[in-house]
Amino acid sequence: MTASALTQWDFSNKQGEANYQHALREYPAQAIVDMRVLRDNMRHLVQVVNADPNSPHTAVMGVVKADAYGHGLIPTALAALAGGATWLGTAQAREALLLRRAGIGEDRAHILTWVNNPLMVAYDELIKEHIDVSVGTLTALEHIVAAARQTGLKARLHVKVDTGFGRNGFTLAQFDEAAAALKAAADEGSIEIVGQWSHLAVADAPDVPDFVEETDRQIAVFEEFTRRMKDAGIAPQIRHLANTAATLTRPNIHYDLVRPGVGLYGYEADPAMGTPQDFELTPAMTLQAQISSVKTVSAGHGLSYGRVYVTDEETSAAIIPVGYADGIHRSASGFNETGSKHTTRLGAPLRVMTKDGPRIMRVSGRVCMDQFIIDLHGDAEQLGVHIGDTVELFGPGRGADFGEPTADDWAAAADTISYEIFTCLRNRVPRLYEHAREVLDESDLALMDESSLL
Repeated sequence: MTASALTQWDFSNKQGEANYQHALREYPAQAIVDMRVLRDNMRHLVQVVNADPNSPHTAVMGVVKADAYGHGLIPTALAALAGGATWLGTAQAREALLLRRAGIGEDRAHILTWVNNPLMVAYDELIKEHIDVSVGTLTALEHIVAAARQTGLKARLHVKVDTGFGRNGFTLAQFDEAAAALKAAADEGSIEIVGQWSHLAVADAPDVPDFVEETDRQIAVFEEFTRRMKDAGIAPQIRHLANTAATLTRPNIHYDLVRPGVGLYGYEADPAMGTPQDFELTPAMTLQAQISSVKTVSAGHGLSYGRVYVTDEETSAAIIPVGYADGIHRSASGFNETGSKHTTRLGAPLRVMTKDGPRIMRVSGRVCMDQFIIDLHGDAEQLGVHIGDTVELFGPGRGADFGEPTADDWAAAADTISYEIFTCLRNRVPRLYEHAREVLDESDLALMDESSLL
């Protein structure tokens, strides 16, 4: 009989349970996304930026780029809209077009896209689908204007300004030339200047005084750009600067629109800010897997490549059949003193069910392409750990210290950020959606893959 380190999933009907069983047969790991949590995170973010009834309403964009940070583009977009988002944001034009073609029309949401190869991107299709486009180079503007002339429609532009991030956007030194070109295009009717926006570099580091000052400098430069745009006769209709960190901690720059990304998925922008619970957010994704092998190994037995982890006593080892080909970070490997004389580090945590309740185990040895090993630190039979048991890699808990591993714990083990932990999960791991029937109406449910609904 197999055991699970997770509570029973809330199946909406018998078909939902059948979909789950099919996913178990399809692959030995599953990513379950709670649609109710996504909706409620967005609902909370909308409330945060509109807490003052005497202030103008601030709209909220659900940033769903990169397949919604690995959570699934269409399901996440629908949940964000159900939570009160009125904008959706994608980096790549392809995903913006997928949203429209899935049935999310301009009456439901504005969509902004901002990263592309301006020489090749299908600006004509974006314009026809009423998708807003970011512009931060004269080359991009030239191609956008050409596409607008070809379609006979105005392109809706958001002028990206570089306030100190050094990535995309016009600098102050470039602005006069850019303003002249933008004004000419607007006067001829090829473009409509909808927005002005920029990106903050270190708003997620409130404990570093120099970084707080740098964010203040970026805000001042942003305001200078606004003044210059007005003086040039191209005043923006809306302005947006706040990412998740600024949405949660800097109400003075909520402006007309905020763009929470990782907050939608239930995480703080950086652990330096606190925990998700501090901001009333809940992680939406749980990653689980089924044990594929359990065996007893002797003391002095190496686990995985390089013998960086060697058992110091007879123990049982269990195989978790996911690896870096699934997006499990090799840098989350675990080294011990017996195996690696020069480097000792804890591997990433996971929750395993034993006869005495759930226990935190750790990646032991190097993560392989398709699997990794955990040292159970005891006899599997005595512990009650068996082939087929479901383990939790990360989910919506309080952290490994509480026996509830999260993506933040995996990020700490891999020396990265939570974003990378779930964004890197490959598509061969099935995505399943809990509470979709509670969150979405029938018309939205029809836009989803029915086999993914629990």
